Amino acid sequence: MRPMIVVDRVTKEYRIGERSAAYGTFREAGPRMVRRAFRRLLSRHADVPMFQALNDVSFEVRAGETVGIIGRNGAGKSTLLKVLGRITQPTRGAVDLYGRVGSLLEVGTGFHPELTGRENVFLSGAILGMRNAEILRQFDAIVAFAEIARFIDTPVKFYSSGMYMRLAFAVAAHLHPEILLIDEVLAVGDANFQKRCLGKIEEFRSIGRTVLFVSHNMASVLRLCQRVILLEGGRLVADGLADHITRRYLQSGTGSPAERVWSEPHEAPGDEVARLHAVRILDEHGRIAPTLDIRRPFRVEVDYWALRSGTRPTVSIHFVNEESICLLVSNDFNNRAWWRTPREPGLVRCTCHVPGNFLAEGQIFVLAAVCSYNPDLVHLVARDVVSFQVVDRSEGDGVRGEFGGVWPGVVRPMLEWRAQTLSADSPAIASHSAVESLES
Repeated sequence: MRPMIVVDRVTKEYRIGERSAAYGTFREAGPRMVRRAFRRLLSRHADVPMFQALNDVSFEVRAGETVGIIGRNGAGKSTLLKVLGRITQPTRGAVDLYGRVGSLLEVGTGFHPELTGRENVFLSGAILGMRNAEILRQFDAIVAFAEIARFIDTPVKFYSSGMYMRLAFAVAAHLHPEILLIDEVLAVGDANFQKRCLGKIEEFRSIGRTVLFVSHNMASVLRLCQRVILLEGGRLVADGLADHITRRYLQSGTGSPAERVWSEPHEAPGDEVARLHAVRILDEHGRIAPTLDIRRPFRVEVDYWALRSGTRPTVSIHFVNEESICLLVSNDFNNRAWWRTPREPGLVRCTCHVPGNFLAEGQIFVLAAVCSYNPDLVHLVARDVVSFQVVDRSEGDGVRGEFGGVWPGVVRPMLEWRAQTLSADSPAIASHSAVESLES
């Protein structure tokens, strides 16, 4: 199968401290050009610090592939998509794209703020090389998917970020590019919109289009991608099967996907009220547990630094499966005594106990957050901060018993059953007696 994307030894460098050119008047342009020439002259005689956002990156993507690109903040993921989308040019190396490209990057990219939603749809289609008749055929579907019919003739500068991204995704998904570049845009939508977006990406993949998908959400990556590329510090460090590469990513820096620790508060997620210190999955014996027997209880520990007195931060955790379905959310204010306890600055540990025979088997990702209420404030959110695998070993005393096939459901509780023989007669009579007994 022919390649749709060829990235050959791409490097992208930026000068640290260099500002991008601003828009201005013609009268301002002359002095700006003089200042820029003067800075270039000085830079020839001084060491200008450089930052490599991408460093010698090479790979190919073939038609019909959906490839995930993952890595920590600053790894070079968004820069790579900007190079592929022709938003910025590589310092060295080359990129070849074989097909019409649709880019869905960060909020603010692709639309003109002064134009209405309707005008931006037609502008986007024209940029992709489509005729007005082609865009008109898709226009109603785009507006329906974005759910902004009332505001389609309003300038997009007045849109909320959610409205903006709904329209941007609808345009990218309905104007039929052969290659679709997606950069962590689903985080701005509600759960229903995210579900529809993921379904649209799966539909896009099923008809043989090529997708590059950047995300921090490992559940979405595993659902959509069979192949994943891992970037670290601008370098491509791994390229392979999605489950292998995501497991390597989750294990990096901690030795286990079931534990993540920040030793310094200033490096941890958070704000001036609370910063995350650690999240762990522990088995019933207190050991770090990347794999859990479905029958056994376990606990989730969340440690955070409380940095300010007079506040009442609380911890919440979300369990999300490989299909991006949120299985449950739990908060430490379920402990009413703790909810009423005054908070003082210091290191706080909150532990959530989860019974056995509760979650279904499969890979589960944990989102940890620290919030406060009245007023409602989010102090930190750490997505996919840890993960663990629930295993139902089919040994006879688990929920599935001795059945070894597919067992559906997002939870798998061991519910209480009562059974009794209603009659010792033949099956037909026994069945008839059972019905009579139940009806009475």
